[in-house]
Amino acid sequence: MMDLTPELLLTAYASGVFPMAEHRDDPEVFWVDPKRRGVFLPGGFHLSRSLARQLRRGGFRVSLDDDFAAVVSACADRSETWINDTIFELYMALHDGGRAHSLEVRDDADRLIGGVYGVALGAAFFGESMFSRAADGSKIALAFLTTHLDACGFTLFDTQFLTPHLASLGALEIPRGRYRSLLAEALEEEASIHAKALPSTDQVLQRRTQKS
Repeated sequence: MMDLTPELLLTAYASGVFPMAEHRDDPEVFWVDPKRRGVFLPGGFHLSRSLARQLRRGGFRVSLDDDFAAVVSACADRSETWINDTIFELYMALHDGGRAHSLEVRDDADRLIGGVYGVALGAAFFGESMFSRAADGSKIALAFLTTHLDACGFTLFDTQFLTPHLASLGALEIPRGRYRSLLAEALEEEASIHAKALPSTDQVLQRRTQKS
């Protein structure tokens, strides 16, 4: 297999494929190109009543790119993971190059309780993995990240696969052909995840009010 580099990884994303390993201790990495793709489209995140109540309750704070390594490590800290050492190092290199980003959720004791990370290219964001160490930790992370990406002009949030968890939050499953079209359009645009400050809790909650 050819040597994997951050540049090759970006080329793969632009072509519609992404890397995985069979498990943590398997050094091999393979490319995945699903026939059906999970995505969030702009404005498509579903903020449920229960999640809205959790946001109003507070007791957390969010940050962007504050501790990328900790988020990736937390995502890999499970019995089965596709994040091996090679993949970890590649995403650290992409982060150092300003292409990979993390959103962190911490509680009042400054403990990391949720987060998500992914890769930005053009106006596309490729969500790689998320984790939760407290109730709704990953949901809070996605609520803030999708609101932020919309505000920054991103037009495609690729979730790779559609899980029941993501479907409950508004993600859709689309055929490979439609995904490739949306990806091509997103790559023609420019967006920066640092174009705006992270939204406030009120701004995240406002999305539900606008849809009600």
